[in-house]
Amino acid sequence: MHVSVVGNADDSVVVTIRGNLDIDNGTTLTTTLDQVLDRPAPRVVVDLSGIEFCDSTGLSALIVGHNRAAEGGGWLRLAAPSEFLGRLLDTVGLTPRLAVYQTVGDALVGRDAD
Repeated sequence: MHVSVVGNADDSVVVTIRGNLDIDNGTTLTTTLDQVLDRPAPRVVVDLSGIEFCDSTGLSALIVGHNRAAEGGGWLRLAAPSEFLGRLLDTVGLTPRLAVYQTVGDALVGRDAD
């Protein structure tokens, strides 16, 4: 798995993940989210377009990140999940709780949530 972080001029952050988000490397995402969420009112978009597989460890990292962002007065939004990941998020009941957007741009401005 590869994770990259890009900060924007408006203090929002885009975390891009490529590969498998599973028990073998879920701590990489958790560690990255811990770092970007360690600021007042964090605004984080997680770009999921490169995720090939996600298990419960990956889902847990996203939920914990979402909760931590909300507790800090900010948000964590998910962007561009594959068809597989979109169905997984629906199946386990996370789409009503986590904001999911079709594109990173939509997630940054908070429009057209799925």
